[in-house]
Amino acid sequence: MRQKHVAVIARVVVLFCSFLLSMEEVSSQSSSSISAARTPNETPDFNGIWQALGNNYWNVEPHAASPGIVRGLGALGAVPGGLGVVDGGVIPYRSEALVRRNDNFSNRLTRDPAIKCYLPGVPRATYMPFPLQIIQGQSHIMILHEFAGAVRTIYMTDQTEAPASSWMGWSNGRWEGETLVIETTGFNGMTWFDRAGNYHSDQLRVVERLTARSPERLSYEVKIEDPIVFTRPWKMSMPLYRRAESNAELLEFRCVEFVEDLIYGHLRKDQSR
Repeated sequence: MRQKHVAVIARVVVLFCSFLLSMEEVSSQSSSSISAARTPNETPDFNGIWQALGNNYWNVEPHAASPGIVRGLGALGAVPGGLGVVDGGVIPYRSEALVRRNDNFSNRLTRDPAIKCYLPGVPRATYMPFPLQIIQGQSHIMILHEFAGAVRTIYMTDQTEAPASSWMGWSNGRWEGETLVIETTGFNGMTWFDRAGNYHSDQLRVVERLTARSPERLSYEVKIEDPIVFTRPWKMSMPLYRRAESNAELLEFRCVEFVEDLIYGHLRKDQSR
């Protein structure tokens, strides 16, 4: 009788293992067959409105929740914790650059360029708590950001070096199979990566890779190089999700008018106004 029970149990185990193996094979086949919709020229179609989730815009490195720096906002101004999106968890700063990053953090209320509505730069614009829209053509791809109305032009043909430095840099793109690869240089060195003071110089080089993982999700990977600030290249990765509302659109966020008093208020003749 005991031998019979052992044989039954062994058979059940074998069947269960076979079931798990078959499910893994099906899952592998399904994931490998995922392909984005196609454009008329047969490249993946990323047209649409997308948005990153999470708290990476506060700090791209792992961080615990902490009090905010504007006391009057209370809990609503507090910093939510985040798991971080930096591969390995820590940005490889040079020692002198780390001192500056820490000083930026201590003075972030006055130094963060986004507070004054300056263009957020790349890659920060991608994971701010605002949507972005991809408009895809054959020779150019446009990325429109709701924050400050920032616009990026990705040159797929007629590629050149950056003619001048700028907040959003100069972007050239190419397709590597199902992945859109964007290389951006020509930065002015005045933007940050987040609200925690993580920064770069004008020698920044950004390589972004966007790949469809489902019709509603893009994989976003970005490689950062800046030999002046970092000891080696480093990477971040996160998903971008399609905004699925039937009436989804970018709205105006003309933040310049929101910060005029912050920037120019001290120039008023009558300070009581």
